[in-house]
Amino acid sequence: MTISRCLGLLPLLLVAAGESHAAGVTIGVVAPQTGNFAALGAQIVAGAEAKIREDGDTIVTVNETCEDGSGGTVADALISAKVQVAVGFLCSQTLDGALPKLKDANIPAITVSVRSRILMEDALKNSWPLFRLAPSDGAEAAKIIEVILRDWASSPIALVEDGTIHGRELTEAVRNALEQNGLKPVFTDTYRPGQEQQIALVRRLKRAGATKVFIGGDRSDVSIIARDAKADKIALDLMGGDAMRAADQPLPLADGVRAVTLPDYTARADASPAGVALRAAGIEPEGYVLPSYAAVEIAIKAVQAAAADERPVAQHLAGTPFDTVLGQIAFDAGRELSQNPYQLMQWRAGAFVPFDAPAQ
Repeated sequence: MTISRCLGLLPLLLVAAGESHAAGVTIGVVAPQTGNFAALGAQIVAGAEAKIREDGDTIVTVNETCEDGSGGTVADALISAKVQVAVGFLCSQTLDGALPKLKDANIPAITVSVRSRILMEDALKNSWPLFRLAPSDGAEAAKIIEVILRDWASSPIALVEDGTIHGRELTEAVRNALEQNGLKPVFTDTYRPGQEQQIALVRRLKRAGATKVFIGGDRSDVSIIARDAKADKIALDLMGGDAMRAADQPLPLADGVRAVTLPDYTARADASPAGVALRAAGIEPEGYVLPSYAAVEIAIKAVQAAAADERPVAQHLAGTPFDTVLGQIAFDAGRELSQNPYQLMQWRAGAFVPFDAPAQ
């Protein structure tokens, strides 16, 4: 996700490189190490460092302040350390200033966080070596639209949102896509979030004849809507977005509620060996840990391939499938993930599982 500019003034610091080994691959890891985002930065460093040290390669960690104008200093640190690929990059502000210098030094950057569409457009226009391991900022809406058109097109659909910027923009993108495909929702509304009950909303949905409801809002609100619909014996199929990946409280989510979310990578079979090893080392594979681990897997393989044919590392990133802890990953010609990582999930027995997964 793109991180807003909210860190205070902090010194930018090139932190000491990790142990150097004869293996010869040097990876830069750019992440906040102080300030409000230090916890997220620690996840990035932990995942990347685990893979780099596992292979006996060299890590160079660079502090990321997320301030406007800080990217040039980050790039200088990476270039001075002679890294071959840089991974991490929590903030778009860093990439804005770093990418022009990284281009001149032939150092590709793999971000695990930044989703800005405009930044990637600038990168493509200027041939900056940016590759995005995070989904783009339109990927969530694209998958929701795909699911609704595939599964709900013949049903009366309602769209409701909580009035937040994200909820409104997400729901508006869905509405526009439906209307472009000749589908008009039978009901649209903005509800007041954080209420103890939503009886009035579910009864309006019933009067409108809606049976399928997309909710652009938080998990807690969806739980309340599901509870009130069941109590009033109103049959509604509910689906939310990635905001559904949140704590199952204060009201537990009802079985059967759907969500288009990013997968729980720690639950993937591909992630298990790395997850076990990380936990054995005292590292919980949460948040950015596994994506950063995967970014390093990709970086090392690209550097090794470049050494074999003497082409630039960036030329080995686009279009090449990589087997990683997150599964197989490839970047398309636009340097985005070639496959949309969002999936249709369903809440069942205390966890989100793939919608088509067999019941246990």
